[in-house]
Amino acid sequence: MSENIQYKFDKVMVIDDTPEDLYITSYVIEKTNYSKEILKFDLATEALEYLQANIHNTSLLPQVIFVDIFMPLMTGFEFLDEYEKLPSYYTSNCTVYVISSSFDERDINRARNNKNVKAYIEKPLRKEFL
Repeated sequence: MSENIQYKFDKVMVIDDTPEDLYITSYVIEKTNYSKEILKFDLATEALEYLQANIHNTSLLPQVIFVDIFMPLMTGFEFLDEYEKLPSYYTSNCTVYVISSSFDERDINRARNNKNVKAYIEKPLRKEFL
Protein backbone atom coordinates (compact mmCIF):
# COMPACT_ATOMS: atom_id res chain seq x y z
CA MET A 1 0.00 0.00 0.00
CA SER A 2 1.62 3.20 -1.13
CA GLU A 3 1.20 6.27 0.98
CA ASN A 4 0.88 9.75 -0.51
CA ILE A 5 2.46 12.12 1.98
CA GLN A 6 1.07 15.63 1.86
CA TYR A 7 3.71 18.24 2.59
CA LYS A 8 2.82 21.79 3.51
CA PHE A 9 5.86 23.15 1.60
CA ASP A 10 8.35 21.91 -0.99
CA LYS A 11 11.43 23.53 0.56
CA VAL A 12 12.25 24.99 3.94
CA MET A 13 15.59 26.52 4.93
CA VAL A 14 16.99 26.22 8.46
CA ILE A 15 19.93 28.42 9.46
CA ASP A 16 21.49 27.66 12.85
CA ASP A 17 25.13 27.34 13.90
CA THR A 18 24.40 24.99 16.82
CA PRO A 19 24.39 21.38 15.53
CA GLU A 20 21.86 20.24 18.15
CA ASP A 21 19.41 23.05 17.33
CA LEU A 22 19.83 22.51 13.59
CA TYR A 23 19.08 18.82 14.14
CA ILE A 24 16.05 19.41 16.40
CA THR A 25 14.47 22.00 14.10
CA SER A 26 15.04 19.80 11.03
CA TYR A 27 13.73 16.73 12.86
CA VAL A 28 10.48 18.47 13.86
CA ILE A 29 9.98 19.74 10.30
CA GLU A 30 10.59 16.26 8.90
CA LYS A 31 8.38 14.40 11.39
CA THR A 32 5.43 16.75 10.87
CA ASN A 33 5.65 16.56 7.05
CA TYR A 34 6.00 20.34 7.08
CA SER A 35 8.38 20.27 4.12
CA LYS A 36 9.43 17.83 1.43
CA GLU A 37 13.02 19.11 1.51
CA ILE A 38 15.05 20.84 4.22
CA LEU A 39 17.97 23.06 3.25
CA LYS A 40 20.28 23.13 6.28
CA PHE A 41 22.94 25.78 6.82
CA ASP A 42 25.16 26.36 9.84
CA LEU A 43 26.34 29.72 8.50
CA ALA A 44 24.05 32.56 7.46
CA THR A 45 26.62 33.68 4.88
CA GLU A 46 26.31 30.33 3.07
CA ALA A 47 22.51 30.43 3.24
CA LEU A 48 22.51 33.94 1.76
CA GLU A 49 24.91 32.84 -1.00
CA TYR A 50 22.55 29.96 -1.81
CA LEU A 51 19.58 32.32 -2.08
CA GLN A 52 21.50 34.81 -4.23
CA ALA A 53 22.85 32.09 -6.55
CA ASN A 54 19.39 30.61 -7.11
CA ILE A 55 17.23 33.74 -7.04
CA HIS A 56 16.10 33.23 -10.64
CA ASN A 57 15.28 29.56 -10.17
CA THR A 58 12.34 29.60 -7.79
CA SER A 59 12.08 25.80 -7.75
CA LEU A 60 15.35 25.78 -5.76
CA LEU A 61 14.27 28.46 -3.29
CA PRO A 62 12.62 27.80 0.07
CA GLN A 63 9.11 28.98 0.82
CA VAL A 64 9.95 29.24 4.54
CA ILE A 65 13.16 30.23 6.34
CA PHE A 66 13.93 29.61 10.03
CA VAL A 67 16.93 31.70 11.10
CA ASP A 68 18.74 31.87 14.43
CA ILE A 69 19.90 35.24 15.77
CA PHE A 70 23.32 34.63 17.27
CA MET A 71 25.75 33.07 14.79
CA PRO A 72 29.39 33.65 13.83
CA LEU A 73 30.40 35.65 10.72
CA MET A 74 26.84 36.89 10.10
CA THR A 75 24.09 37.19 12.71
CA GLY A 76 20.47 36.47 11.95
CA PHE A 77 19.79 40.21 11.98
CA GLU A 78 22.60 40.84 9.48
CA PHE A 79 21.14 38.03 7.35
CA LEU A 80 17.75 39.77 7.47
CA ASP A 81 19.36 43.06 6.38
CA GLU A 82 20.83 41.30 3.32
CA TYR A 83 17.67 39.28 2.74
CA GLU A 84 15.76 42.55 2.36
CA LYS A 85 17.95 43.36 -0.68
CA LEU A 86 16.68 40.29 -2.56
CA PRO A 87 14.00 40.87 -5.21
CA SER A 88 10.52 41.46 -3.83
CA TYR A 89 9.03 38.77 -6.10
CA TYR A 90 10.90 36.31 -3.88
CA THR A 91 10.73 37.93 -0.43
CA SER A 92 6.99 38.55 -0.75
CA ASN A 93 6.46 34.82 -1.35
CA CYS A 94 8.72 33.50 1.41
CA THR A 95 7.90 33.41 5.12
CA VAL A 96 10.75 34.07 7.56
CA TYR A 97 10.72 33.06 11.22
CA VAL A 98 13.38 34.04 13.72
CA ILE A 99 14.07 31.12 16.03
CA SER A 100 16.19 31.85 19.08
CA SER A 101 16.82 31.11 22.72
CA SER A 102 17.28 34.82 23.49
CA PHE A 103 15.01 36.23 26.18
CA ASP A 104 16.25 39.78 25.58
CA GLU A 105 13.22 41.95 24.82
CA ARG A 106 15.33 44.06 22.44
CA ASP A 107 16.08 40.99 20.30
CA ILE A 108 12.47 39.82 20.40
CA ASN A 109 11.13 43.27 19.46
CA ARG A 110 13.75 43.76 16.75
CA ALA A 111 12.74 40.45 15.18
CA ARG A 112 9.01 41.13 15.49
CA ASN A 113 9.37 44.62 14.03
CA ASN A 114 11.23 43.41 10.94
CA LYS A 115 8.84 43.57 7.98
CA ASN A 116 10.17 40.27 6.60
CA VAL A 117 9.73 38.32 9.84
CA LYS A 118 6.40 36.57 10.39
CA ALA A 119 7.09 35.58 14.01
CA TYR A 120 9.68 35.13 16.72
CA ILE A 121 9.87 31.53 17.96
CA GLU A 122 11.59 30.38 21.14
CA LYS A 123 13.84 27.36 20.76
CA PRO A 124 13.27 24.52 20.43
CA LEU A 125 10.82 24.47 17.53
CA ARG A 126 7.71 22.53 18.55
CA LYS A 127 5.40 20.55 16.31
CA GLU A 128 2.44 22.52 17.69
CA PHE A 129 3.84 25.68 16.09
CA LEU A 130 3.93 24.09 12.63
